[in-house]
Order: sequence, then C-alpha cells, then structure tokens
Amino acid sequence: MIYKRIWALSPLFVFLAIYVVISLIVGDFYKIPLTVALLVASLWAIMVYREVPFQQRIEAFAKEAGNSNVIYMVWIFILAGCFATIADRTGAVEATVALTINQLPSTFVMPGLFMAACFISMAIGTSVGTVVALVPLAVNYATSIEADIPFFVAIILGGSFFGDNLSFISDTTIAATRTQGCKMNDKFKANFLLVLPAAIITFIIYIFGDFPLQESSHEIPSNPVLVIPYLAVIILAIGGVNVTLTLVTGIILAFILALFSGYGIFEILGFMGEGIDGMGNLIIITLMAAGMLGIIKAAGGISSLLSLLSRGIKGIRGAQAVIAVLVGVVNLCTANNTVAILTVGSISKNISDRYSISPRRSASLLDTASCIVQCLIPYGAQTLLATSLAGIAPTAPWPYLFYPWILAAIVSLSILFWPRFLSVKKI
Repeated sequence: MIYKRIWALSPLFVFLAIYVVISLIVGDFYKIPLTVALLVASLWAIMVYREVPFQQRIEAFAKEAGNSNVIYMVWIFILAGCFATIADRTGAVEATVALTINQLPSTFVMPGLFMAACFISMAIGTSVGTVVALVPLAVNYATSIEADIPFFVAIILGGSFFGDNLSFISDTTIAATRTQGCKMNDKFKANFLLVLPAAIITFIIYIFGDFPLQESSHEIPSNPVLVIPYLAVIILAIGGVNVTLTLVTGIILAFILALFSGYGIFEILGFMGEGIDGMGNLIIITLMAAGMLGIIKAAGGISSLLSLLSRGIKGIRGAQAVIAVLVGVVNLCTANNTVAILTVGSISKNISDRYSISPRRSASLLDTASCIVQCLIPYGAQTLLATSLAGIAPTAPWPYLFYPWILAAIVSLSILFWPRFLSVKKI
C-alpha cells in the first residue's frame, strides 16, 4: 500500500529530482528549464500509470490540462501579457515610477522607493517588471547619497512582492484564485488585510530607522497621463468587475494612449503580439503542470497525499498551516511562486474544502506564503535579476529584507490566533 502511494506520487519526485537536485549540483537554478523538467515528469507519469490503456492515460492528461479553470487561466495570461507589454513599450512604467518618486521629498528616499515599488508592482502585475524598472533608479540614488546598495535593492524587492501579492493581473493572483475558485476582489481584500500591516510596519522602519543618508534633489521627467490604464485596471478590479472586462478595458485605454503618443496601429499590434509570446512559457508550464497532476490524481496520488497530510492536521489551524507550508516548500524547490501555486493548488483546495476554509482564505495563503519564500530565496528570478542589475552578490540584500519577514510573522499570527478569520464570514 505504501509502495503504491509513493509510486503514484513518483512523477512529482521525478520533477523535483530533475529540477532541484541537478540545479543544486550545477549551482544554477536556471540551467534546466522548468518546461523540460515538467515534460520529463509528465512523460514519466504517463508511463508509470499502468492501470488503464495508454490512450486513456493521454486522455487523462489532456482532460486535466484542458479543464475550464486552466484554459480560463491561460486566457487571462494572454490578456495580461497584451496589456502589460503595450503599457511598458509606450512608457507607462517609467511614467508611473516618476509620478510616485517625484511626489516625495528627498529625505524620504527609502520609504518613497518602497512605496513606488508597492504601487508599480500592483499596477503592472509583476515583481520582475518592477525590479527592472526600479533597481537601476535605486542604485543611482544609493550611489549619489553614498548609501548601502544591497539595502536599497532589498527595499525594491520587498515592495515589488507587496504589489505582486495584490495585483489583479499578477500570474500568482490568477493561479491562486482560479485553483481555489474565488473572485479576485475577494482574494484582494483577504490579502490586503494581511499585507497592509506588514507594509505599514516596514514603511515606519524606513522612516524612523537609524539609516544615515545625505539629501538628494533628483527629479525624473514624467507624463502622468500614461498612468491612466493602470489606475483604471486597479479601480475596476477592486470594484469587482470581471477580470476579462477589466483587462480588455486596460488594453483599449493603453492602445488609445499609444496612438496619441505617436505609435502606429501595426506597431501597437506588434506590442500585443510580444506580450502574448512572452506568456508562452508560462502557458506551457501551466498546461503541463495541470496535466501531470491530472495523471497523479487519476493514479490515486493526490488522495494518498491528502490522507498523509490529514494525519498531521488538527483542526482549521493545522489545515491552514499545511497549505502555507506546502506551497512554501514547493516554492523552495522550484524557485517559482506561480509554479508552486499551480503544483499544490488542487491539494490545497481539497484541504480547504475538508476543513471549511473559505476559497479567499486558501487563495490568500497560497499567494502570500509563496511570495514570502520567493522574496527570501537568493536564487529566485527577482533576486538574481535585481542583484545582477546592481552588480552585487545574490545573497547581499538578504539581511535587509524586512518586509517578507514581517509578513511571515503576520500570516503566522493570523493562523494561530484568528484561524477562522475570513473563513466563515464574508468581508
């Protein structure tokens, strides 16, 4: 019986062995593409599931990869890619950065950069995009005032995950809400009540902390009009408008502003194509991860894992802790918070259903816990990119990452002392 349980879960072990073990051996988590690791694990899943004929195994893979939740997720990825790329190519990201930074006095450089990272990542839906936009600016500031560069890089990393955790067009938000079956605005409200206190505490630390800085009077040119599509997306999403309509509205507004900015129609359509192409890798990962988990489920692996996990669960506190720890551990292994959410999404949904945890709470735990781990690991894409842009070691910002540690403490306290918070009553 134990042998069958382990064998049913073997595709997951194969995936982790190929991606994690080999990556650790070569010392680079980006030598082996996630798509390749998932492809090998998916082929393994199809080959070892021998209870049914080969054709039925293929059908089980395709059925799970093509279920309505997965395809809807792919649809949202496509729209989000279109919107983000048009806005980026037409200068909306730079305008948003400038608008945020220029409103604050020079003595508020650190809290100002943190606030900018929070707002921009929430607007554009990607922590990686925020890092690209803000780290060079932060490094310039740090150099001009003779401050510690790793400290300023850590400020951007923390703020970028605040917004990524809340954004309506973030792939982690899309993955968490679709796998748990909750509305985006419900998950936003649930997350907001956790991340806002963490952001406020971090903001206060940056204001009142003993960080010797010199004043700087650097102002960045900006065009506030270009921020309109981002604001529209945030307002519509908070108002509960369907995510498809929200993103389509954002695309139309960004398209119109691009026309008025002097870009041609075919040039803007090219930007949209770039955005769709840019989502290709994530779409492939989503489809293969869903298909592989479908085979594992059909072979009884998911039910076995649930049975194993349930033995250690004692009530709603234990259930929520298991969801948070599970996604965190998988994130440690994959160095990708979206893949971690997709991998454990169905398992977390089953646990939350069994212990009467609301979809918005389980989605919030998945998104928050994965973002905490992703921000803290030095081999995550965001940290590697940020430190590369800053010319420092990947581990250099780690001692200054206040925000993820504070958020981890708040999430832990919410599980320990308010286990039914957002799980029974509606917000």
